[in-house]
Amino acid sequence: MITGATGGIGASVAELLAARGNDLILVGSSADRLAKVTHSLASGAGAQTRGFHPAAASDEPSSRVHTLVLNLAQPRRIEAALADASLPDRLDGIVHSAGVAELGRVAELEADQWIDQLMVNLAAPAELTRLILPALRAARGHVVFVNSGAGLHANPLWGAYAASKHGLRALADALRLEEPDLRVTSVYPGRTATEMQRKVRTQENASYEPGAYIEPGTVARVIVDAIETPRDAVITDVTVRP
Repeated sequence: MITGATGGIGASVAELLAARGNDLILVGSSADRLAKVTHSLASGAGAQTRGFHPAAASDEPSSRVHTLVLNLAQPRRIEAALADASLPDRLDGIVHSAGVAELGRVAELEADQWIDQLMVNLAAPAELTRLILPALRAARGHVVFVNSGAGLHANPLWGAYAASKHGLRALADALRLEEPDLRVTSVYPGRTATEMQRKVRTQENASYEPGAYIEPGTVARVIVDAIETPRDAVITDVTVRP
C-alpha cells in the first residue's frame, strides 16, 4: 500500500515496486489522478488495474494494481472507507508518502493551517496504520514513513510542518517498539523535486529549480532498498540529502 501515490516520491515508489512484480494498492485523494498513475503502470508493465469496491465479483481475475480513494485530511473517515474497500487479509507493507506543507511564522499561522498539516502528516498515517495492523502482522510486514529533514530540525517558517513531522518520527519510534514483528523505517529526504516543493518555493518567494534538488526516483530507490533488506536486519532511519 502506498499513500500519496499520484505524484512525487509515492508515484516513483509505485513504479519501482510494480517493475519488480509486486501487487500494489495505490492510495490518493483523486480518482482521476489515480487512474492516470495506474494506466501508466499498466502500460509500462502490462499490469491489470481496478479500484477496490465492495461489489467486486469474487471470480474476477486478480489485478496487480488496485486503487483506493481516501481523503487523508479527514482521518476520522478512514475506517468507514476501508470497511467498503475489501482489503486483503495480508499486507507486506505500507509506504506513507502523502504529505502537505504550509509555511508561515508561528505568529501568523492560524489554527486551521496547523490542523490541516497535523491531520494529513500525522493523524492520518497513525489511523491508517492502526486499521491495517492485523494485515501487517499477518505478513510480518514493513511500515515506511516518508518523513522530512524538518522531522529532525525545525527552521523559521517551518514550525507547523516540522511539528507534524517530529510527531511522525515519534509515531514510527513507538510503533517499532510496540510491534516487534514489524519492520519500521523512517526516511528523511532533503528538498526533493516534487509539486509540493514547487509550492514551498513559492511560499518562500524563491524560484523552483528542480535540478538543485533530489529526484523523487532517488528517494524511491532508498525506500525500496529498505523494503528489500533481508529479514535479519532493518533500516530504522535513513537521511537523504541533495
